[in-house]
Amino acid sequence: MTDSKYFTTTKKGEIFELKAELNSDKKEKKKEAVKKVIASMTVGKDVSALFPDVVNCMQTDNLELKKLVYLYLMNYAKSQPDMAIMAVNTFVKDCEDPNPLIRALAVRTMGCIRVDKITEYLCEPLRKCLKDEDPYVRKTAAVCVAKLHDINAQLVEDQGFLDTLKDLISDSNPMVVANAVAALSEIAESHPSSNLLDLNPQSINKLLTALNECTEWGQIFILDCLANYTPKDDREAQSICERVTPRLSHANSAVVLSAVKVLMKFMEMLSKDLDYYGTLLKKLAPPLVTLLSAEPELQYVALRNINLIVQKRAYDSLFALRATLPTTRPEILKHEMKVFFVKYNDPIYVKLEKLDIMIRLASQANIAQVLAELKEYATEVDVDFVRKAVRAIGRCAIKVEQSAERCVSTLLDLIQTKVNYVVQEAIVVIKDIFRKYPNKYESVIATLCENLDSLDEPEARAAMIWIVGEYAERIDNADELLESFLEGFHDESTQVQLQLLTAIVKLFLKKPTETQELVQQVLSLATQDSDNPDLRDRGYIYWRLLSTDPVAAKEVVLAEKPLISEETDLIEPTLLDELICYIGTLASVYHKPPSAFVEGGRGVVHKSLPPRTASSESTESPETAPAGAPPGEQLDVIPTQGDLLGDLLNLDLGPPVSGPPLATSSVQMGAVDLLGSGLDSLIGTPNFVSPPATAVPANLGAPMGSGLSDLFDLASGVGTLSGSYVAPKAVWLPAMKAKGLEISGTFTRQVGSISMDLQLTNKALQVMTDFAIQFNRNSFGLAPAAPLQVHAPLSPNQTVEISLPLNTVGSVMKMEPLNNLQVAVKNNIDVFYFSTLYPLHILFVEDGKMDRQMFLATWKDIPNENEAQFQIRDCPLNAEAVSSRLQSSNIFTVAKRNVEGQDMLYQSLKLTNGIWVLAELRIQPSNPSFMLSLKCRAPEVSQHVYQAYETILKN
Repeated sequence: MTDSKYFTTTKKGEIFELKAELNSDKKEKKKEAVKKVIASMTVGKDVSALFPDVVNCMQTDNLELKKLVYLYLMNYAKSQPDMAIMAVNTFVKDCEDPNPLIRALAVRTMGCIRVDKITEYLCEPLRKCLKDEDPYVRKTAAVCVAKLHDINAQLVEDQGFLDTLKDLISDSNPMVVANAVAALSEIAESHPSSNLLDLNPQSINKLLTALNECTEWGQIFILDCLANYTPKDDREAQSICERVTPRLSHANSAVVLSAVKVLMKFMEMLSKDLDYYGTLLKKLAPPLVTLLSAEPELQYVALRNINLIVQKRAYDSLFALRATLPTTRPEILKHEMKVFFVKYNDPIYVKLEKLDIMIRLASQANIAQVLAELKEYATEVDVDFVRKAVRAIGRCAIKVEQSAERCVSTLLDLIQTKVNYVVQEAIVVIKDIFRKYPNKYESVIATLCENLDSLDEPEARAAMIWIVGEYAERIDNADELLESFLEGFHDESTQVQLQLLTAIVKLFLKKPTETQELVQQVLSLATQDSDNPDLRDRGYIYWRLLSTDPVAAKEVVLAEKPLISEETDLIEPTLLDELICYIGTLASVYHKPPSAFVEGGRGVVHKSLPPRTASSESTESPETAPAGAPPGEQLDVIPTQGDLLGDLLNLDLGPPVSGPPLATSSVQMGAVDLLGSGLDSLIGTPNFVSPPATAVPANLGAPMGSGLSDLFDLASGVGTLSGSYVAPKAVWLPAMKAKGLEISGTFTRQVGSISMDLQLTNKALQVMTDFAIQFNRNSFGLAPAAPLQVHAPLSPNQTVEISLPLNTVGSVMKMEPLNNLQVAVKNNIDVFYFSTLYPLHILFVEDGKMDRQMFLATWKDIPNENEAQFQIRDCPLNAEAVSSRLQSSNIFTVAKRNVEGQDMLYQSLKLTNGIWVLAELRIQPSNPSFMLSLKCRAPEVSQHVYQAYETILKN
């Protein structure tokens, strides 16, 4: 007979009977009694009164009985902490039992009893089990440490369990290694600031070795740990990828997704030109396809993760396109379109996800196949699915230009079916096609107008009204059509009312004589009879525009509209990068970071992909920079709208990835890069071989004794803590160009930290929220080090001051001029683009003072043709004042000489990317004009360094 009999009893007064049975001398009777107790406990009866009697049953050799008693203990120990202490002696005794199963059972139960009073008694048994000879006991003890840490973190640290846990990573048994990694990862997640998993190439090698031998869940723990490691270079990244790739063929889908996560992360560090990179991409497709043959729930998880991967590849292709790189790289899943075709018995959630991925994979090569499939879907019975299918046809038209005509033809066929919801969805997407391809498909407007009476959904009505208003000059009876909508104006949704108001104003501006009465009617309805503030405000704006300046009204309302993008539904790049780090978890299913759905801060760690490797993607070969422009000439740095949109399309506008803190640049670049040769890719200059004869600055005779002994000059190279010169704020983005948002700002450098000090002013009539900022790639890798924090909504006429920390670990691309910075700012209204010049002195680092001998050797080493001379006029300062003022901006005086009445200052400075600039400044007393000679391996920066000198000395 099975154990189900224990759950069927309905006797009363059984507690007393159970008590008697638990104290019986017969082992079988005891075991039966404990089973009855567990059954009662399982169905919700309170059997805590039997605690002492059950604990007495612990003294047994029977493993089954011991397991049952431990189960009871775990459940009731918290409500009976004083009684639970009775069990401590047994735990200690069981931890020394000859049977490893009993030792492991004891240590597992100890970890589950969450009672503060007894945790200290359990430390000694746990310590013994962590060093047990049996690997099964050790692996169980490793997990127990994580549980104990959750109860009393300080106790675990004091007892040295964390160090023991770290030692277990080197254990000979792979399952022990896996559990140690799992425990340390769990502890590290609850304490993100602690550096418990201090991974290095040696420990990574041990983990990869264990990966081949441990169980599937152990493999998942190890792969998740590997995903948190950042390899030191692309060679190490490739080595790890090669050893992880076999996991892609594992039968467990969780192992496959964890392996995909590791590979997606490390692929960022591989050069995209490598053959191995293409091979790896091809290997990723089959396991992902295999996951789609599982049950629907697993299919859905796989599809959500595939969606992220496909979007990531779309961004990478976009990135290559913007950088004018060849885009012949193998695209993941591009040949696997058929596996995403919908099956008749797929649940709706799987169907919709497959549909989304089909659109993302659509290309000129497979569009005919995709369109035929979508047209088939549009005749299904599931209304929601049909709507999505019709929208998908429109998205294909916008994405693949060559297919637009075929898509429009397909949509017209669907409109002819006269199925109401199909017609309405078709009209909505045709409006978007008009936006993407103006003056191309307007011939279908007549067909659309025939279906005007059947439209009953707000979105479809609004789309049709927009079409009538936008193309009013081509529709003979446009006024009659719009007037028919006006009859039930107050019954329409806000979306339709706003669209109708705008459409009639457009119609009036195109046909003023025929529609004056109509426009007065709609303005009156919007401003006097409406309670909706948005509608009223728009009505008043149009009324005032039309009454005061009809020409301006025409320019505003009938302005040329920007073309819509085909990838507007892509996840923001920063969020996408974070989600890639969470492949195989709930975050990848929700498409939200864990912080969005995990309550509290516990266990939420913000992750990001490593920066792209410095391959051909970041080393465009720029043209040779032009000769320095005259200092007084204001350079035009506002790029064309097309350039900005092109480059900023693949910028994310979510929270930026925070880079390492701005310490000294020697840490960023390394000692080898001291003289800036590491930036050859940016500047485009060849590595220089020292010529036999070079010029030396006058009278700088210094002994050449210890040439490289004081290379970093740590004793005297750190500048004063006073901040560098800060320019007054200037308007970077006028309100008229940003729908009422005015942005002013300046750049500062204080104690090694660069900031962009912004002033945001709302000159619009609506509240502004959801601010975000991102920079385009630039010459020195400037990037936001934190999100743009606007803590409260920005009300009309309100101004807020924000200091945005910056770092220099962003993507690098040479700009023209060199200090040009293109910025995108997003809020709830729109995305706005502007461009500004940052002063180069914010990039002068604090350890830019060069040793005298090094200065002399470097000056000689830099070729004469790299020397540039400038004159600084109208500067009535003496040498001491000049030296002091420049030092506050990290331009350091290495030596000073007086030659024939002239003060000669020899100075050095270093940029954040490791480029050194050497200077000779000649100051003639009573003469306000100085002569500045600059030498640098990257002569392009000399003009901007000179401008920095002028700015600092004259302000």
